[in-house]
Amino acid sequence: MGNFKGHALPGSFFLLFGLWWSVKYPLKYSCRKNKNACYLGSRAGFQRLEFVEGIIKAVFALIGMVAEQFVPDGPHLKLYNYEEKHWDHLMNWQHATMYLFYGISGLVDIVAHGTNALPVAMDRMMLSLAVFIEGFLFCYHLHGRAMLDVHVHQLLLFAIFGAAVCIFLEVFFRGSIVLEMLRTSLCILQGSWFWQIGFVLYPPNGSPEWNQMDHTNMMFLTMCYCWHYAFAFLILAVNYTIVSCYLQPSPTSLQCLPQWATTSLHTSVILTP
Repeated sequence: MGNFKGHALPGSFFLLFGLWWSVKYPLKYSCRKNKNACYLGSRAGFQRLEFVEGIIKAVFALIGMVAEQFVPDGPHLKLYNYEEKHWDHLMNWQHATMYLFYGISGLVDIVAHGTNALPVAMDRMMLSLAVFIEGFLFCYHLHGRAMLDVHVHQLLLFAIFGAAVCIFLEVFFRGSIVLEMLRTSLCILQGSWFWQIGFVLYPPNGSPEWNQMDHTNMMFLTMCYCWHYAFAFLILAVNYTIVSCYLQPSPTSLQCLPQWATTSLHTSVILTP
């Protein structure tokens, strides 16, 4: 992960899942309210989605582990260099460990939603653990780095541990649209911020390098982090509005309007000769 592509890869994974969840959970919530609005409103329909999601998660994690191990400058499954007497490419091993726990989370999703061997709540428990492991590894991933490098990774930790706590609460409050949307926003934030870290630390295509010791750069990136979160909430708001309007039981679009607007429209119709 010590290059631009190494940050873009996990960033893309998190963004894809976050964008998918930003559609899935509003859809699930709307279908729960309007049970005749769509086929996926049944529990079996969403259980199939969770099963497929587990497969995709496991495949993504496998791609990440293989990429970390078998890139040209990777460890190639060698943990210790006996010739030079030191650990070999521990950064790659840490990243592979992160992907490993997400892969286990995907396998738990498959078993929990494809069979009756595990309680359904285990999927959230394992995902919470995977996110916590990611944050735990990043906590001890920054020793000896430049000030700006440490700062952008510390900002990432807020999203990671926030998501871990949120998902853990879902074990006990499953189906809470508030927790699901909060988790989705933090996932999108993680994905976009991984891309931002890549642009800051490893500028592509000859872009100007950031001064790693400039405090004003830290101030700007802290502000930029808030913009990323605002972007995540904007995506949630747009997708939630689109899904809610699309699944209204009435074919008219009036139900997507505020109450004052629909009242005004009905009044104008009645008064029209």
